[in-house]
Amino acid sequence: MAFPRQVLITEVGPRDGLQMESRTVPTDEKVALIAGLVQAGVRAIQVASFVHPLKVPQMADAEALIARLPVDDGIQYSALALNYQGVQRALKTAIPWIEISVSASDAHGRVNANLPLERVGDEVDRMMSAALEAGRKVRASIQCTFGCADGDPVPEERILRLADLFLGYDIGQLLLADTTGMGTPLKVRSLLQTLLPRAAGIPVGLHLHDTRGLGLVNAMAGLEMGIAHLDTSLGGLGGCPFVPGAAGNIPTEDTVYLLNTLAITTGIDIAGVACCSHRLSRFLQRRLPGKLYRLTAEPTGASTCPAQGD
Repeated sequence: MAFPRQVLITEVGPRDGLQMESRTVPTDEKVALIAGLVQAGVRAIQVASFVHPLKVPQMADAEALIARLPVDDGIQYSALALNYQGVQRALKTAIPWIEISVSASDAHGRVNANLPLERVGDEVDRMMSAALEAGRKVRASIQCTFGCADGDPVPEERILRLADLFLGYDIGQLLLADTTGMGTPLKVRSLLQTLLPRAAGIPVGLHLHDTRGLGLVNAMAGLEMGIAHLDTSLGGLGGCPFVPGAAGNIPTEDTVYLLNTLAITTGIDIAGVACCSHRLSRFLQRRLPGKLYRLTAEPTGASTCPAQGD
């Protein structure tokens, strides 16, 4: 089976991983977390989202956090925007990558971003035009790609139309997000078989949630189809505040371990990421849902988490 030789992991823990947490994580703690992830070899990190602070209080410090990011031209820092106002906020910062994201579910789009399907085309045009004209790179993502938990049907044809909409712009990556964790290996293979030829060389990635325990199974299905871009979250944190019963993303440590067993390189040190997960677990005062980080000795007394061997 022809797996990709290398996979780019985008760590979404500082954004998706923290947005569900009720205990506010201070900016200082987020900066230390991101620094630790960089030390562990992570080369793409989603650090924040530009959403209403009353709806997602954990992201209220997006601008302040981005202003304090460790400077490294080799790191793909990104932030999420769900509407034109979010893009405008992003453009006032130095964030190099903006993820422009819309939902394939009308019901989810209305509650998540006040954006019904009938307005998606116009809003995408406004967002994409603003970001690209400002010289920012864009990750385009489609939420609820594999279904919506509230029963709102999401036909594959709709996903393909939204993908074609994004592919009409100069995007750097197209993400398929399993927001409600309803993906299955057969759904993943079916959609990718049709979509990948249409992408015409644009990297396609998967953003998978483990709500029903199939996160890594779906990642494996994607790898079998040649997918070389995966979103993950340290310790398996994450979930959408507007999806009942939402679970976290596939854990970074667990995913890298799986890739290692397949001789797929990521450049990421599992122990280094696990150190960050232990630190976050202590701060949140609970165990995280991931498995591999628990097998790594918990460090003590470090302000940041050094990579293995430092």
